[in-house]
Parts: sequence; structure tokens; C-alpha cells
Amino acid sequence: MTQTADYTPQMASPSEPAAVPALEVHELRKEFIRRDGGRRKGWRRKRRRVAALKGISFTMQRGETVAILGQNGSGKSTLVRLLSTLLLHEGGSASVFGHDVFKDARAVKRLVNRVSVEASFFKKMSAVENLSYAARFYGMRAKDTRDKIPEILTRVGFPEDRRREPMENLSRGMQQKVALARALLTSPVMLLLDEPTTGLDPRSRLEVQDFIREIRQTHDSTILLCTHDLDEAEALADRVGILDRGELLMLEPADELKARYGATTLEEAFFAATGKSFEEEGDEDDKKDEEEE
Repeated sequence: MTQTADYTPQMASPSEPAAVPALEVHELRKEFIRRDGGRRKGWRRKRRRVAALKGISFTMQRGETVAILGQNGSGKSTLVRLLSTLLLHEGGSASVFGHDVFKDARAVKRLVNRVSVEASFFKKMSAVENLSYAARFYGMRAKDTRDKIPEILTRVGFPEDRRREPMENLSRGMQQKVALARALLTSPVMLLLDEPTTGLDPRSRLEVQDFIREIRQTHDSTILLCTHDLDEAEALADRVGILDRGELLMLEPADELKARYGATTLEEAFFAATGKSFEEEGDEDDKKDEEEE
């Protein structure tokens, strides 16, 4: 059952117009074309439509952090791609600070920044060069980033002696650190984080989590966090949502979510809500569906 959730976090400024949420999603739907396995007549495989998001609705206020939990294939990455203007939808609506995500994509792109486990870069360029390019795109001047880029790379634990190497020479974990640095460099009004600490060592993971808290406090950023890390969700988020096979089952503070099911941990609550243990394997994969669209 899809739930519409409204919440006003303690950090929200009293002067912020209540009529304009940071993020408003209403009955948002997305489908992909999936090819069935096996061969059919004429060497062609049967194609079918798969619902990735089944009309989900929720609202976020400025300064709030919401974590979305779900197995692979639940629709988390699809949601982030839609909100970051990378995909078109089949129905419903979404707006960022009053700007329609699908009709006013240019304005939305200026307000959001996305971090994904599959972050894209100019592979022949170095970490510093990629960050400098991103800064120019957001209108930042060279003198504004000369000191800021090294500072942010240090904060996310990126080694100084590898900052001039081509991105193609770096490990996935190191590329993820650059993706985080790129998102945080521009101090976006809204951060869309899709598994932001995947591939990082424990120390770097904690450093990144601390940095996310700092960005929220110092820049009043609104953060949508999709994660497999239950502790991360509980530590960083005002509310936690459970997304299961494209349906948002609920979205509420972690303590209330656990109390609803008489659970002592988020993992127990997730199992009670979905009937599944919380693990990274799912029956369907968002990325595969996207590639086959």
C-alpha cells in the first residue's frame, strides 16, 4: 500500500514557505521493458513491461533527511534517476522547490546533485580536473575552488598523491569518493544519494557520514538517501521509508517504524513489513531494466 507522508523537521526554517516543499512526489510511476529469457520464433525474445515504481507519494521539507530502504530491484535507483531528470516517467508528478522535475528540468538540475554507485566521469581526466569541470558547470569561479577542491578531497579521504591520476586508473571505492566530493563541492540545495558509501572502507564510510551531517547543518541541504546500510539510515535520517517492489510501504521516524512492528532493530522492522530479510539481492534489478528500456 502506497502511503503519502508529510513531515516538518526541526531544522526547517520558520521563514520557509510551508506551501513549497523541498520535494513533492505524487503517484509517481515508472515502467521498463524487460526481455524474457529464452528464444522465441525468429530469434526474438518476448518483451514485457515491468513496473519499477507503482504510484509512490511523499513529501520532504527543506533541511530534512529521508532514507529509503529496499532490496535491489525495489525501485530506489529508479526514484533517484527520475528526480535527477535522467529518466522520464509514465505518470504522476514530482517537483523540487516548486519546479516540475519533468517540465522544468533545467531549473531542477541547478538545485540537485546526485551521487550514485555507478557515477560517471571523464575517465581520461583526473579527480581534480573532473571536479573543476563540475564547478564551472555550476557557475563557480576558479578562485572559489582553488582551495575548496583539495579541502573536500581531503575530507572524503581521497589520497593527495592520486589526485592527478586519470579516473580510469582508480578503484571503484576511490571513484566513489570523487563522486561524493563532486556533489558536495557545489553545496547543492538537494542531495540525491544512491548508495553513497558503497565500496568505501569503514573509516572512509564514517568520514563521509560525518561530512553529510555537516553539509546538512551548514548549508541547510535536503537529503534523500537510498542505502543498504541500516545503521547509516538510522543515524542520518529524520524518517526512514521502506520501498518494496515499487511500492512505498511506509515513511516515518525510525523509532516509530520499529515501534509499529514491536521490533528492536530496523532489520526486524523491514522483515515484518515485507516478509523478507534485508539483503542486497532482489528478484529484479533497476539498472538492468533501465538498460533494456
